[in-house]
Amino acid sequence: MASRMWKAAACAAMALVAGTAPALAAEAGGLPGAQMSILWVLPFAGILLSIATGPLFYPHLWEHHYGKFAAAWAALALVPMAFAFGFPVTLEAALHTILLEYMSFIILLFALFTIAGGILVAGNIHGSPLTNALLLVIGAALASVVGTTGASMIMIRPVIRANDNRPFNAHVVVFFIFLVSNIGGALTPLGDPPLFVGFLRGVDFFWTTQHLFTETLIVAGIVLAAFLVVDVWLHRREGGMPKIKDPTPDSKVRIRGLPNFLLLAGVIAAILLSATWKPGVSFTVYGVELELQNLVRDAIIVLLALASLKLTRKVYREANGFSWGPILEVAKLFAAIFICIVPVIAILRAGPDGALASLVAVVTSPDGTPRDLAYFWMTGLLSSFLDNAPTYLVFFELAGGDPHALMTTFATTLAAISTGAVFMGANTYIGNAPNFMVYAIARDRGVRMPSFFGYMLWSACVLIPTFLVAGWLFFG
Repeated sequence: MASRMWKAAACAAMALVAGTAPALAAEAGGLPGAQMSILWVLPFAGILLSIATGPLFYPHLWEHHYGKFAAAWAALALVPMAFAFGFPVTLEAALHTILLEYMSFIILLFALFTIAGGILVAGNIHGSPLTNALLLVIGAALASVVGTTGASMIMIRPVIRANDNRPFNAHVVVFFIFLVSNIGGALTPLGDPPLFVGFLRGVDFFWTTQHLFTETLIVAGIVLAAFLVVDVWLHRREGGMPKIKDPTPDSKVRIRGLPNFLLLAGVIAAILLSATWKPGVSFTVYGVELELQNLVRDAIIVLLALASLKLTRKVYREANGFSWGPILEVAKLFAAIFICIVPVIAILRAGPDGALASLVAVVTSPDGTPRDLAYFWMTGLLSSFLDNAPTYLVFFELAGGDPHALMTTFATTLAAISTGAVFMGANTYIGNAPNFMVYAIARDRGVRMPSFFGYMLWSACVLIPTFLVAGWLFFG
C-alpha cells in the first residue's frame, strides 16, 4: 500500500514538473507565482480531500496509514518544486512555513490539548433544557480561552452524562458541536486554529475580541435560542414516555485538576508577551529570520504543557479518556498541509496575474475593492468541507496578506474571513477537528448520533439561515 502511494506521488510529481515551462526560474525572494500553473494546487487539494474522505469512506486504511498519505502529498509538493525552481529556493520556502508558522501552531495546539486534558469535570446534573443551555454557554465561553478542542474535550462528557437518561439526546450533542466546537472559539487566537494562524501572520491578539464580538454574540444567541426551542419541545414529548433509569445519577459537580487553569493563564501570558515585547533580536536559519520573542513564547508554552503532565494526576486524564492519538494525527496532517499550501500562496500572491485569477474575481469588485459577503461565504463553504485553518490562510492571502491593512482599512474583510472560517466549520462533521472527535465520543457513550448527511440536515435547518442573517447584517 505504501509503495503504491509513493509511486503514484512520483508520477504526479513528474507531471507537475513537465507542466512547468522550461524557462521557469525562481524570482528573487521566493517562488514565481505568476508563472505557476494550476497544477501546483493539486497537492494541497489532495491532502484536504484525503482528510475529508478518509475517516468517512475508508476509515480502517486511513487510521493506520494517514501519516503515509500526508507524507506522499508533501513530497508531491516539494519534489517538483526542487526540480523546477532549485533546491535552495524550495528549502527556504519550506523552512519559512515550518519554522515561522507550523511549529508555533502545533506547539499551541499541543499545549492546549495537554493542559485541557488535565481538567476533569466530575459529578452529574440533570439535563433539563435550561441546564443544557447553561452548559452550552459555559462551553462556548470556555472555547475562546482553551480552544474549541480543549473546551470540547472538557465539556462533552458532562453534557452526555447530564442527558444519558433522555430518549432524545442526540440533538444536544449536535448543538454542542455548533456552539462549543466552533462558534464559541471566535473571540481569541486561542479559540480556533485559523485565528491563531492569523495571529502568526501579524493580526493583533485582541483584534478578534474587539471586531468579532457582536457577530459571535448574535450568531451564538440565535443558535442557542433555536436549541432551547428544540430541547423544550423534545423534553415535553419525553414526559409521556416510559422513564429510563439514569445510568449516572445526579451527584455534586466537582472540578479536578485546578492547577491547569493557572497553566492556561500562563499560555495566554506567553502569547501576549510575544505580541508586546520586541527586543529586536533575531536568528537566521537558511534565510528564515526567527525572532527572539517568538522563540521564548514557544519555549514557555512547551514548558507549561510539560508542567501539566507533571502536576496532573493520571486518574483525571484517564477519566477524560485522554490519549495522544488525536494530537499526533493533527501534527502529521498539518505538517503536510503547511507544506502543500506553499505553492498555493505563491499563486495567490500573484493576484489577477496568477492561475487562481478566477477565484480572485469572485471576491473582488471590478474597481479592486473586496467583496466582503463573498469572502464570508467562500471561506465558510470551503471551511465546511475542508479544514478551516488552511482555508482561512488561503483567503487571508487572497485579500492581500498584509495584516496591518486587513486590521484597519479592510477590517470588515478580515472579519468576514475569520467568521466564515470559524462559524461554518460547524456545517459538517469534517469542518473542524473537534467535530468528529465529539461525534466519536458521543457514539462510544451510546448516543444515536445522526449520519454525515443527517448532521448536515441539522446544519442546513439551523446554521445556514443563521449565517444568511449574519452575512446580510454584517457583510451585505
